[in-house]
Amino acid sequence: MKNVSILVPESSVMQAIADPQYLFSAVNQFLLASGKLPLFNVQLVAAKKQVKLNNGNYAVTADALLADVKKTDLVIIPALFGSMPDAIAKNIQLIPWINERYHQGAEVASLCVGAFLLAATGLLDGKKCSTHWGFQNEFRAMFPNVTVVDGSIITEEHRIYSSGGANSYWNLLLHLIEKYTNRETAILASKYFAVDIDRENQSAYAMFQAQKNHADAEIKKAQNYIEKNIHNKISVDELANKVALGRRSFERRFKTATSNSVLEYIQRVKIESAKRSFESSRKNINQVMCDVGYTDTKAFRSIFKKVTGLTPIEYRNKYNKQALPA
Repeated sequence: MKNVSILVPESSVMQAIADPQYLFSAVNQFLLASGKLPLFNVQLVAAKKQVKLNNGNYAVTADALLADVKKTDLVIIPALFGSMPDAIAKNIQLIPWINERYHQGAEVASLCVGAFLLAATGLLDGKKCSTHWGFQNEFRAMFPNVTVVDGSIITEEHRIYSSGGANSYWNLLLHLIEKYTNRETAILASKYFAVDIDRENQSAYAMFQAQKNHADAEIKKAQNYIEKNIHNKISVDELANKVALGRRSFERRFKTATSNSVLEYIQRVKIESAKRSFESSRKNINQVMCDVGYTDTKAFRSIFKKVTGLTPIEYRNKYNKQALPA
């Protein structure tokens, strides 16, 4: 029997508590139906008996309090909601409990931005982590000792698991089901819950956010220039000259302000524009490529797939049902 402890933190997302409870309970039913014994003992664990969520609109009653659970096999940290620093502060008493369970041999899995609470334990220091694409820069700023894996749906290292944005936590849950049972059961669960079991990347769902939440006026000027000249080939030297900075100083300040290198930022702005064109127009691949300043088809396809996880054709076919054939 595997003991699964689903935490119920303050300021958490109720669905990210209910979904894993439903999944592990359903797998028990699948096993019973096939003549096997149920495998999972699933408990909702909290610091107090009842936790109110969503401004008090919902209340979750815990099966057990932290002090009641001295040993478990898997700890699941659901997604948080609202201000991440505030959510961590509200759940500070969960941190030593998570650490104790991990050091006793439990595995720990965070769902979406539950990674912030997991990182606050220190268990992720020096390790890799996935989280929602829209929170990656905030995460990096708060936890510089953790390596965020861009676009990854699932990250696993030393009995610690994390997942990408929003519903991609289903892929992590199915990964755990497969690990604890078998591939056949995980596939059955994926069909039952209508989840693509082998999705590996959230990049196709990420909208590039122009990182301008900083006070470096010269870097903002460079960002604006990139976005207004998306159809041109832009060099680092050209940008540095535009803002009257030396190249090394410019590159350092750009990385600090945006969390991207200059070339990464240029590429991602161009690819974001290409994505929108594929989503809303009937232009072919070469037309879109030229619109965003690429002349090398192979290079464009390679960079597009690196950023989105899909080829240009795959992306267009997925997001523009009116598109013309390639």
